[in-house]
Amino acid sequence: MSEESPKVTVRHLAGDRLRIEVRGHLLFSDQPEEDGGDDTAPTPTELFIASLAACVAYYAERFLRRNDLSTEGLAVGAEFDWAGSPHRVGAIRLMVDAPGLTHEREEAFRRVIDHCTIHNTLRQPPEVELSLRTPAAAGAG
Repeated sequence: MSEESPKVTVRHLAGDRLRIEVRGHLLFSDQPEEDGGDDTAPTPTELFIASLAACVAYYAERFLRRNDLSTEGLAVGAEFDWAGSPHRVGAIRLMVDAPGLTHEREEAFRRVIDHCTIHNTLRQPPEVELSLRTPAAAGAG
């Protein structure tokens, strides 16, 4: 990873609440009450699923607009199931409502939205590098 400042910064607020800053935009995350949180915001997993749905919606909107088709009523819903060993999202179902889509453009539309950036990343997961910046880590070496 580069030495420049991070593009996303997540800071602990209180309890399970997190403040997420992305290019000056603020998001928040929490956990449901039944999991010990205050349920003030989506969970990180829900934000992950939302990012996939938003990416598909973006590609869908772009396709429709570029093909002079209506974007009115365009919506993407998402559901997911858990898997274990290790605990993770095991399945994601996306439901795309595109009332402006014509039958003739349906297959091309499907190909485009099936290859949004987030979906492509899930198909070919990136390497994730983790480093720690703690007083103990700074004093080592």
